[in-house]
Amino acid sequence: KVGELSEREKEIFRLICEEYSLKEISQKLNISEKTIHSHKANIQAKLGVRNTVGMIKFAYENGLLI
Repeated sequence: KVGELSEREKEIFRLICEEYSLKEISQKLNISEKTIHSHKANIQAKLGVRNTVGMIKFAYENGLLI
């Protein structure tokens, strides 16, 4: 499932897992918060999860967290 993510989605997924807020991610990547929300929704759909907790759980269960 992670392989389905674009490079930008992988970057945003990683930052969310590192506890960055969506506002902080938008500032760090110089893109709008609305765009971050869109990417997050796409990530959740591709991973088959419903929310941020689901994203973190997915990362943990798949060995993506260090």
